[in-house]
Amino acid sequence: MYVLFIVLNETCCLEDILAGFLREGIGGATIIDSQGMGRAIAHTKNEDIPMFGTLRMMLGNTHPYSKTIFTVLNDEQMVEKAVSTVRETVKGCTCSGVGLMFTVPIGKVYRMVEEDK
Repeated sequence: MYVLFIVLNETCCLEDILAGFLREGIGGATIIDSQGMGRAIAHTKNEDIPMFGTLRMMLGNTHPYSKTIFTVLNDEQMVEKAVSTVRETVKGCTCSGVGLMFTVPIGKVYRMVEEDK
């Protein structure tokens, strides 16, 4: 089992990614609001540190928040389906820094409440 993390800076693609997951049989994912360190620094009000102003100029008026999606997948085949779905969905984005994906292997999964047998 694996968990696939997707840090999505272009949040306009979120619904299309989730729809693609459903088409591929991926029925569960969790979405949380997130923010990268660079964007957090760039959007602070601290004017005393020159780097902040430069970073703010580089990032421009980009939205400071991202969406982080994570989903548990049973095997590498499902991981590849999910990755392909995301890549296909975002390939039309012309902006740089659309996001990134990575997987982490899962040793065990525990339900919060044991089910009756």
